[in-house]
Amino acid sequence: MAKETWKPGNMLYPIPAVMVSCGREGEKPNIITVAWAGNVCSTPAMLTISVRKSRYSHSIIKETGEFVVNLTSAELVRATDWCGVRSGRDYDKFKEMRLTPQKSQKINAPGISESPVNIECKVKEVIELGTHDMFVAEVLCVTVDDKYLDERGRFDLNAADLIAYSHGEYFKLGKKVGKFGYSVTKKQGKQHQIKKNRDANENFAIDKKEKKNEKADNISLNNDKNFKSDKKENKHSKKEKVKKSSVLKKKNKRG
Repeated sequence: MAKETWKPGNMLYPIPAVMVSCGREGEKPNIITVAWAGNVCSTPAMLTISVRKSRYSHSIIKETGEFVVNLTSAELVRATDWCGVRSGRDYDKFKEMRLTPQKSQKINAPGISESPVNIECKVKEVIELGTHDMFVAEVLCVTVDDKYLDERGRFDLNAADLIAYSHGEYFKLGKKVGKFGYSVTKKQGKQHQIKKNRDANENFAIDKKEKKNEKADNISLNNDKNFKSDKKENKHSKKEKVKKSSVLKKKNKRG
C-alpha cells in the first residue's frame, strides 16, 4: 500500500457540526455553525469552540462571554449549512430558518428549541491561535428533548439522527459497531461462554451417566421381578402337577 505526503492541513475528520447561538442585549440573537468544537475536560465539564476573528458572532461571544452549543440532526442539516454560509450582519437567522429561540437556564444567550441538546457555556479563556480564536468554556447547564427519553428516563441520544461533518460533507451517523469498553468485556464474555459451554458439557455427561445407571437399575429390577415371577409360576406349576398326580392315583384305585 502506497501513501502520499501532503502539506499540513485540517484532516481531523469526522467532527461534529454544531450550531452555536449567541446574542447581545438589545440585538437580535445570532447563530453560527461551528465544526471545530470538542470536549476538553470532565470535571468541571468544559468544551471549546474555534471561531474566525472576522465572523459576526466572534465579537458577540467575546463581549458577552457566553454561548450555547446546539447539537444538530438530519432534520436540521439545511439550517446547519445555511447558518454557516450566511452572516448575521445581513440576516436574522432564527427567522430565516424558522428556528425558535429557547430561553436558557443559566445565561442570557438563547438556545435553539429544535435542537435535541442545548449546552449552555460560560467563556473562561480566549486563546488567540491565528485565523481563529479558541473559546474555552465551562458547561453551566444542559437541556435535552424529552421525546428521546425512554420509560426509565434513559436518554437515547443516538435516536436523534445526529449529523457529523467530514471533509466538506454532512453525514448522518450510521450503524453502531461497538460501545465503550466492549474490547475488554468481549474477551471476558468469550471466556465466560467457554466456561458455560464446558459446564454444560460436564452436566450433560453427568446426566447421561445417571440416566445410564438408572436404566441399568431398571433392567436389574425388571430381571429380579421376572425371576420372582418365573419362580412363583414354577412353584404353582409344580403344585398343580402334584395335585393332578394325586387325583390320577385315586382314580386308578377305584378302578
